[in-house]
Amino acid sequence: MKCKQRGFSLVSAIFLLVVLAGLGAAMVSFSTTQNQGLAMDAMGSRAYQAASAGIEWAAYNVQTNVGMSAPVPTVVFAPSTPTALAGNLSDFAVTVSIAAASAVDDTDWPPDGSTVGDVVWSYDITASAVWGTAGTENRVERVLNAKMRE
Repeated sequence: MKCKQRGFSLVSAIFLLVVLAGLGAAMVSFSTTQNQGLAMDAMGSRAYQAASAGIEWAAYNVQTNVGMSAPVPTVVFAPSTPTALAGNLSDFAVTVSIAAASAVDDTDWPPDGSTVGDVVWSYDITASAVWGTAGTENRVERVLNAKMRE
């Protein structure tokens, strides 16, 4: 008597569909993760540019106030103020601080025209550009420091 076997190809087909569905889900997940990583890389570059703009803004303010009897005060600006960043950088909150210190120049190097005993101002500038909410994975922050001497 012949025994008919049926349904084996159906089991194979279901197994193949499950495996292909799993591979498809893994590929979509990988693609999404990769796209999010690329987007955060781009935001990191923009944050660097925003912080760099803050450094340039502070350097300009220090240079235009050269010769003051007092140092440039600590300054903070953010996108809600009239001096907000424009274009692609308008989403960033940029904080700039300028710390000034004076010292008596006891050397003549570099030969900048000053004489020994002149008061020299040095400025420590810090700019921080932030995008996103604190404590989330979609937050980008870049901090740049610069030193200037007058």
